[in-house]
Amino acid sequence: MKKVRCCCLEQVVILDIPVQFGDRVDTIHPVVLLDEHERVLVDCGYVGFLEKIETALLEQGIVPASITKIIISHHDHDHMGSLRAFKEKYTQVEIVASELEAPYIEGALPSLRLEQAVSMQEDLQGSEREFGEQFIQLLRSVSPAFVNRTVKDGDVMDWCGGCHVLATPGHMPGHISLYLPKQKVMITGDAMAIEDGIPVIANPQFTLDEERAKQSLTKLLRYEVDTFVCYHGGIYTPQGESKELLT
Repeated sequence: MKKVRCCCLEQVVILDIPVQFGDRVDTIHPVVLLDEHERVLVDCGYVGFLEKIETALLEQGIVPASITKIIISHHDHDHMGSLRAFKEKYTQVEIVASELEAPYIEGALPSLRLEQAVSMQEDLQGSEREFGEQFIQLLRSVSPAFVNRTVKDGDVMDWCGGCHVLATPGHMPGHISLYLPKQKVMITGDAMAIEDGIPVIANPQFTLDEERAKQSLTKLLRYEVDTFVCYHGGIYTPQGESKELLT
């Protein structure tokens, strides 16, 4: 499923972008919120992914130059890696992020992921240390970008018939998710991933506060949602599993 329709002018479009890691292929799922006035891209992939994002948009009939806003769920490299390149090519785009994440996206504060990777590097050996060094270089290659607009928990944007901003900290302190009650859709970012068909916190080894991440996952699962869109894992449609997880 690529589109979650509400009416002819309001759609949630889910992109599928393959990512090659050696012999393994992963897929990330940026989302576009469309209505009569807005084309809002939620997260924008790794460094060097602008062309992949453009191709994925065009495959869904969306002209990249029509994007009006990019909202960044948090400042990890796989969510904002192509942000600067997108903004430089499509200068009309407004960048939106949470108040807590904005200083990291803009480069006013050092990346928390980079700080974590550097601190972990001291305990790594052999091939793990080599991979760690490559990861650090990748994180350092992310270019900052100016945030035009900040949002916070409880804000309601008029995108796509109404879009609620939810603070979902844990993976990162300022992480946000988006709830669209009209479509009963939740865009989770990295507050939730899907593994073996089950919702879990994303990448525990990269979660800065695991307890808060678990609380955020529980928060998301309490909403009346037909479709969860997870950046890693894709679509999750509850079939009673969420109730079990909440007991």
